[in-house]
Amino acid sequence: MAPFLIMLLLMGSAEKEILLPLPKHKGQVSVEEAIKNRKSVRSFKKEPLSIEEISQLLWAAQGITHTLRGFSFRAAPSAGALYPLEVYTVLKQGIYHYIPSGHKLVLVKEGDFRKKLANAGLSQSAIHSAPLDIVITAIYARTMIKYGERGTRYVHIEAGHVAENLQLQAVALGLGSVPIGAFYDEKVKNVIGCTNEEVPLYIIPIGKPRE
Repeated sequence: MAPFLIMLLLMGSAEKEILLPLPKHKGQVSVEEAIKNRKSVRSFKKEPLSIEEISQLLWAAQGITHTLRGFSFRAAPSAGALYPLEVYTVLKQGIYHYIPSGHKLVLVKEGDFRKKLANAGLSQSAIHSAPLDIVITAIYARTMIKYGERGTRYVHIEAGHVAENLQLQAVALGLGSVPIGAFYDEKVKNVIGCTNEEVPLYIIPIGKPRE
């Protein structure tokens, strides 16, 4: 990613499209350490996350890990590899939709919507104070077209996979997170500007823990 785009992001300007830096595939924290140290963190420093940290988190959630016979597979397992989930980032600069193909962010709304998102989440302070809120939504039809009504269960299981990936990656980066499922669906949809067919399943605030 061009250095000036990184600077604009950190200074508060909202770019319409952000090509994220390539994620790292090796870290200094073992899986066992990340599991041991994972805990819910609800108080964060105001310090923004770096574009590299955001990139790594999104890759862990839904990033492409490998391609086989022209089909791309992602970091979290998905029933039938149908990938019903969409991921949004809510930052001070704006709301972005993560696009796994190309590993990039596309602007949905410019401006700071964290307070509005917190209001939609029963006024939970972690949502407002975190420098990054990740919202996971589901398009059930993508999975149900193959699995019928049982596809609903598979979508919910998949959301759990993604949330755990995010939280373990956060620990590995020295960050804290908390998974939140208590919110008003329609209000969250209005805030993030997702499509009508999407249903919000998770809000995950992430940031540097306040000591």
